[in-house]
Amino acid sequence: MTTRIEKDSMGELLVPKSALYGAQTQRAVNNFPVSGQRMPEEFIRALLLVKSSAAAANITLGLLPEHIGKAIIASVKKLLVSDDLLEHFPVDIFQTGSGTSSNMNANEVIAHLASELIGEPVGANDHVNFGQSSNDVIPSSIHISAAISVEKKLLPALELLKQTIEVKAQELDCYVKTGRTHLMDAMPVRFSQSLLSWASQIEQNISLLQSLQPKLQLLAQGGTAVGTGINAHIEFADEFARQLSRNTGLHFRAADNFFALIGTQDTAVALSGQLKNIAVSIMKIANDLRWMNSGPLAGLGEIELEALQPGSSIMPGKVNPVIPEAAAMVAAQVIGNDSAITIGGQSGNFELNVMLPMIANNLLSSTKLLTNISVLLAEKAIASFTVRPENLNAALAKNPILVTALNPLIGYEKAAEIAKLAYKENRPIIDVAAENTDISRSELAVLLEPTKLTYGGL
Repeated sequence: MTTRIEKDSMGELLVPKSALYGAQTQRAVNNFPVSGQRMPEEFIRALLLVKSSAAAANITLGLLPEHIGKAIIASVKKLLVSDDLLEHFPVDIFQTGSGTSSNMNANEVIAHLASELIGEPVGANDHVNFGQSSNDVIPSSIHISAAISVEKKLLPALELLKQTIEVKAQELDCYVKTGRTHLMDAMPVRFSQSLLSWASQIEQNISLLQSLQPKLQLLAQGGTAVGTGINAHIEFADEFARQLSRNTGLHFRAADNFFALIGTQDTAVALSGQLKNIAVSIMKIANDLRWMNSGPLAGLGEIELEALQPGSSIMPGKVNPVIPEAAAMVAAQVIGNDSAITIGGQSGNFELNVMLPMIANNLLSSTKLLTNISVLLAEKAIASFTVRPENLNAALAKNPILVTALNPLIGYEKAAEIAKLAYKENRPIIDVAAENTDISRSELAVLLEPTKLTYGGL
């Protein structure tokens, strides 16, 4: 036989014989054939940590027999190091809005393993879920998984991106390029100034992310069903937070108000908003790279990105800016994820938000996408691109906007007249200015020297 009979409060159900889960998980599998996508691995790992930390807390508080509690903890450890972890968690993202199906999935899997370990029944509800509710477990798992992903993955990736940009900026400080506003020629800038603008964007994003971490590390665990803490020991929330902090290396603590963290997802919405902000920064950097790399003959051609793969199935020799393009798509997806999370955050009805699985998935998806693309941008685009100085200098020499430096001496109207003439005749601005002002050519050479103009001042 390939199935076995399991039962829950609604009756009996056939479950795959090899499955570690039970009837409630199977009901969810049957009920929600929606996307074919399971909950993210980071979320499942956080959910398992909740179960392990809860068992440890309940042992400490004398509420769970020690041998059962230790069996739960051992079962979680076994799952966390298994290669086939997600096979045991088949519930679709688009399930019951509380995430009850995922919570019971974890309870059933752990109970199955723990029962085998000690040779006596371990209850999914009465032991693994003791002192808990899906309504505090799932919001806590969202916070825990997001806090770990941000601290251990996204922040290091953004730091790498920032440092890579800063190193590249230092290397390219000697190069001056035409600045652009409205995509039109403007006053010159040093390459380092353009790049350090990117670094400043990323640095600000890092700072804003870090400011959200204390809120992410506040947990709903202990509020149980509606926030009152029914069926949980009065000291459970604090002891749980201590156990979890020991297990993760992050400082988690119980919320001052469980109702707020169970009925809303404001912190997740705030984090998603910051992830969107990072996506906007990534889009800006990606588009700057694409424009500077455009050409190589008919575009700006200021830089040459590393050639990573053939760019066309029909045009031989074509090479495209594939990493910046991937970055732009990541940014678009993260912005889309944020829109869904925003709508999800509005679905806090009285004492419970009912879009938790979708919020969890999108939040962790955005974090993962931004983590991976930040590393790729750093290592395969920014660190490795080269400058084409001949194209930089050719554009600078004929840039009529350099005449802006003469405004204090000849006035705006006269400077505009010279600029228009230089455009019309396609001549270097120094030649036209020498013919149409009383300023000597040697003085003009000093006044219009592009590098000097990048330092500002009169």
